[in-house]
Amino acid sequence: MQNFIEAYSWLNMRYLLEGLGVTLEASLLSIAFSFVIGSFLGLIRYTRIPYVSKIIGFIIDIIRNLPLMLILFFTYFGLPQMGVRLGVITSSVVALTIFESAMLAEIVRSGILAVDSGQMEAARANGMTYHQAMFRIVLPQAFKKMIPAIVSQFISLIKDTSLATIILLPELLYHAQVIYGQNVNYLVPMFVMLTLMYFIVCYALSWVSRILDRRMGA
Repeated sequence: MQNFIEAYSWLNMRYLLEGLGVTLEASLLSIAFSFVIGSFLGLIRYTRIPYVSKIIGFIIDIIRNLPLMLILFFTYFGLPQMGVRLGVITSSVVALTIFESAMLAEIVRSGILAVDSGQMEAARANGMTYHQAMFRIVLPQAFKKMIPAIVSQFISLIKDTSLATIILLPELLYHAQVIYGQNVNYLVPMFVMLTLMYFIVCYALSWVSRILDRRMGA
C-alpha cells in the first residue's frame, strides 16, 4: 500500500496528466483528420471511379495490412531521408491518420453498401441529383449504421498512441515508464493508473457514441 501512496504523489500524477494531455492531443487530431480523409476515400471507393477507385483501393489494402509501428517508423525515421522532417507529435499524428484513414475508408464504404439501394433509386426518381441523394439521403443513414464501428476504431486509435513511445512521443505510457523507471516499486501502481485513465477516456467515447446513436435513431 505504501508503494501506491508514494507512486500517486502529486508530482507523479501531474506528470501522468501531462502525458494524458499529449495522448488526447495526438488522438483528437488524428481522429479529426482520419475521419475526413477516410470518409472521402470511402466515397471514392464506393463510387467506383474508373482507375482511381482501384488505385486507391489497392493503396488502402496495403496500408491496412501494414503494422502501425512500421508506419510510425517511416514517418519519423524514413521521411527525413527524403528531405521531410517532422516533429515527434506531428510524425505520430501523420502515422495514425494514415493508418486510421485506411481503416475508416473501408468502414464508410461498407456502411454505404449497407443502405438499401432502393433509397438512392427513390431519391433519384423524386428529382434529386446523384450527389443530392448521396449526401441528403444515403450518407445520413449510412453514418448511423457506421457509428459503432467508427467509435470502436477511434477507441483503438487512442490505445494505439501508446505505440508511439517507440519514437519517444511523450504520451501517457511514456510518462508512466519514466516514473517506474526511477523506482521499480511503482510498476504495478503505474499500470493500475494507466488502466484507469485509458478506461475513463475510452468509456467516455463509448458513452458519447451511445447518446449519438439514440439521438440519430429518434
